[in-house]
This record gives sequence, structure tokens and C-alpha cells, in this order.
Amino acid sequence: MKRINQFALLFLVFGIEAYAQNNTITTVAPFLNIVPDARAAGMGDVGVASNADGNALFHNAAKMVFHKKEVTLAINYTPWLRNLTDDIYVGNISYQQRIDERSAFGGGIKYFNYGEVQINDGFNSGSTTASPYELAIDGAYSLKLNSNYSMAVALRFIRSDLTISGTNLNDNQPSNAFAVDVSGFYKSNEIPFEEFNGVIRGGFNISNVGPKVTVLSGEGFLPTSLKLGGGFDFIFDDYNQIGVSLELAKLLVPTVNGEDKNFLQGMFASFSDAPAGFSEELQEITLGFGAEYLYNNSFAFRAGYFKENENKGNRNFLTVGAGFKASSFNVDLSYLSSNSVVNNPLESTLRFSLSFDVGDIYVD
Repeated sequence: MKRINQFALLFLVFGIEAYAQNNTITTVAPFLNIVPDARAAGMGDVGVASNADGNALFHNAAKMVFHKKEVTLAINYTPWLRNLTDDIYVGNISYQQRIDERSAFGGGIKYFNYGEVQINDGFNSGSTTASPYELAIDGAYSLKLNSNYSMAVALRFIRSDLTISGTNLNDNQPSNAFAVDVSGFYKSNEIPFEEFNGVIRGGFNISNVGPKVTVLSGEGFLPTSLKLGGGFDFIFDDYNQIGVSLELAKLLVPTVNGEDKNFLQGMFASFSDAPAGFSEELQEITLGFGAEYLYNNSFAFRAGYFKENENKGNRNFLTVGAGFKASSFNVDLSYLSSNSVVNNPLESTLRFSLSFDVGDIYVD
């Protein structure tokens, strides 16, 4: 349990992506963009164009139909602000299933637990305890349009319960919202080269598209995002493979003056409303790079890098990870080391993921 005043709670709610930098974009429910799984976290948070796995639902639901296992259940756990407290975390459970060679569906729950919060008003007039939380429930359908390309649509229900009885936050009711994702994924056939075979990958995801939401008496945009990525697999033989991926992401939220815009107007304005013009728009693009070495389709070693402009949040970190695959389950771990002067909530944090595969194996 931790003791915190109301102003600190507001920072916890709205400060997940923002660190008081110049023109940093803030959103409602930023937990939606926290990467839940250790595999992607070990590769610099990239996932929109990486090879399909049991966590495709979060990164790019179109990848689900390229996952070779018929049914996969994935469980992820991420401690948050572990250097300050031990009861804030992000938990995620997802399920996905291949229907046939051309289609798949999936669903999941993502839960952000703020822990047990003891609130005081700063005037020594008493305190109260609460357990605020936010969650998202997803459902998605993926369809192959041809043997190499698929698209998906996901629907998301979002609930934010930050009410605190006995304080001026008590008048706020839990907020509910709906959002959609639209995504696509491309994976080529193996291409023979002199020393290895190669596979080209590409993907996009427009996520969290939905109306503005009121939280703690303030109205804000959901963290609508555009992610574009590409990758290449170096297949040296039946035992050794290296995959590299590059990902660019941008919030489709107004930089300034979004009060008079709805969510669709905000999405289009996000490409041209930065006060410093196009150069500042480019600053709003984050870059992630990841690499994964896979041996005998059983052991994986990963590394990655993530970069955000210093004026837009200044997240800058290196990641490493590892994974073990058996016939029916996978275990993944990752670790983050920040290169920024700004503290990262995941600094020196070990993250865990488990997934379980059952049913037939699809050979695409």
C-alpha cells in the first residue's frame, strides 16, 4: 500500500506517457498503449510486424491468422513503478483460435491495477483508501485476403474507475468507452538467397479509435495510434534463424487545441497542428528496433531499442529478453534499461509472459 495525495493520483492517471516535457501529448487511458508481453518488450516494444504469436491481439490482430497453433492462451504480467511501490501492475490475458486456413478470432482482457491508494487532501483533514483501476476487454476477427496478406478488425470496451469515496473525486462516475482497431499484416513466402533464405514482413495498426472520454471531471482523447512496421527473417538452416523488425508509431491526437475537436477531427489534425510545424510533427514519431535469435524453434534471445524525442516524452531505453518454447507452452522474460534522464516506470523491471498452445498445427 502507498500513501498519495490527490495531485499525485492525477499524475499516475495521466502521466503514464507524459513526463512534463515541451508539448508532450497526453491522453485518457494511456495504459491501452502499454506493451503487455515480454517477447515484444524484449525487442524494444516492437510487435506490429513481428512474427505471429499468442499476443498478436494487442500488437496487430491481423497476425492471428498467421499463428501456426490452433488455440493459444497467453498470460502476461508487468510490474509498474516497482522502484516506488509493489502493488501497481498491468495484467493481460488473451485467447486466440484459428478457425480454418483463412480466418481466426481472439479476445482478451487488459487490467491496470493502481494498487491500494491512501488519499489525503494535503490539509491534515483525514484520509481514505481506494483501489482505482482501468481495464479493456477486446474481441477481434482476422481474415486472409490471400496467402500472404491479412486484415483484422478489433472492438474494445474500456472502463476507467478512478472514483475515490470521501474526496472531491467521489462525484465522478466510472467512465466507459468503446474503440476499434483496424490492422493489416503481410508475410512473404521464403525467398532463397546464396547463404540463407529470407522472409519479408510488414504490418500496420490503427488502434483505439473512439470518442473522447471524461475522466476525473476532464474530457480527453483516447490514445489513438498509428503503427507502421517492417521486418526480415534470416533463415540460415533448420536450427538457426534471426529476425529483425523496425517500427514507427505516432499518436493520432491533437498536439494542442483539441478541446473543440471530436475524435475524427483530432485524428486528421494530429498530422498538421504542431506549433513548430512539420519538424515538430516528425518529433512525435517514436522509433523501435528489435532483433530475435531463434535456435531450433525452442530457445530465443532478444534485444531492442526504443527512442522518443526529448520534447515529446523522452523515453529512450534498451531492452533484452529471452524465451523458451516446449511442445505446448512458451515462457518469455524481458528487462529494460533506460538511457534517458527521465525516470522510466519500467526501469530495472523483469517482465513475465506465459502462453499455452493446444490443438492442431497449421502449415500456411
